[in-house]
This record gives sequence, C-alpha cells and structure tokens, in this order.
Amino acid sequence: MMLEILPRGIRFDGHVLVAGFHGIGATGYWTVKYLVQKLKAERVAFIDSNLMAPICSVYQGKLVTPHEILKKDSLAFLKIDVPVYKEHEVSFYREFAKWVVDAGFREVALIGGLDSSLKSDDTTYRIAYTKKFIPRGELAEAKVLEDEHVIVGPVAIMLNYFEMVEFPAFAILAYASTERVDPRATATAVSILSRLYDFEVDITPLIRGAEAIEAELYRRSVKEERRGGESIYT
Repeated sequence: MMLEILPRGIRFDGHVLVAGFHGIGATGYWTVKYLVQKLKAERVAFIDSNLMAPICSVYQGKLVTPHEILKKDSLAFLKIDVPVYKEHEVSFYREFAKWVVDAGFREVALIGGLDSSLKSDDTTYRIAYTKKFIPRGELAEAKVLEDEHVIVGPVAIMLNYFEMVEFPAFAILAYASTERVDPRATATAVSILSRLYDFEVDITPLIRGAEAIEAELYRRSVKEERRGGESIYT
C-alpha cells in the first residue's frame, strides 16, 4: 500500500488545501502548525502508508499520527509532523497529489522556505505556480521565483504533478534562514494566506519569537567578537 486516506471516500469539494513541509527555516511546517492552532482546525482525516515513520505522539491528551488532514471552514491543512523518508518522498507525494485532484479540492497552496542569502531586494518572498492557477490579490503583483533558482522536495514534487495534470496550485516561498527555525518567514506566509483567503490570525507571537532569536544571535556574535579581540593580545 502506497498510501490511503482514512476515512475512505472522504471528499473536499470546493476546499483549498494548504500544505507545508520541513524545509528551509521549517517555514512550511510551522505555517501549517500555527494556522491549525490559531484557527482551531479539526482533524478530519488520516494518511496511512507503509512509507511513513513508525512514530506517534500525544498532544493535549490525544494521540497525534504522523500525517493528518485538518479542516476549518473551506480550508484544509496537510500537517506532516514527521517527514517522509527521503527515498520515498517522490512516490508518497506524487500519490498524495493524485488523491488531492480526485478528492475535489479547488486549489492547493504550498508553503516553503527560500534561502535568505539569495535575497536581492526588500521583498520577503517569491511565488511559483502552475499554468492553471491565475494569481489574484497581492499574488498578482508578487515576484516569481528567478530562473536560476530551483525548488526541491515535496513542494517541487507536488507542483510538478499539478502542472502535468493542469491543476491550480501555487507555492509561497518565504525568505528564511537555512540554519534555524525562522518565525519571521512563517509570519510572512501566514500573513499572505490570511489576506488571500480572508481570515484573521495574530502574528505577533511569531514576530516576537523572531526578534528574540535575532537578539540572541546578535548577543552571541558580539561575545564571539570580543573573545576574538582579546585573544590577539594573550
């Protein structure tokens, strides 16, 4: 069995799927997790597969399986708590993308991180989208990922499949640190989604988290500089 969505036959006609993964800055994963918590999305389906890790956890007294689908109004969220083994990513996410098309979703929003060292202006993200997706709202004015850059991992796998079957999908790629979790990148993605799909979520905790991390990194860098300077004279 490659994968199976339980309960069998569940439909998502007219829904939008938001999916994020453990990539640069953990941007996609934390975007989905933050939205699920803030919007109080309810779990409606599980993904069963012999390709996933043998892990489960407990959250607020309830079992949490590695891969779940949660829903709030017309938004559905793919929450991947435990990444699929690298050698199985293509098979798993291609099969999942096929299911998405058949399950009646109207479009898919994929969230990923983009190496902040590639940043060349004051914008905070780039987009990529299939030929079937028509950018609207602020996405119509957003910059598309530059030609010399590439997308890898689950976002790329699903975009490729959706392009081939002419399904509307897009990716928000927020500039993020490659060395740590990046709450500021998550805040960027959450803000864009909230405006696009007309819901309200407070991103203040994310900004505060980003500021705390950045302040700590600055303190460490100053301390290292001082140590380096002292060593010259000892």
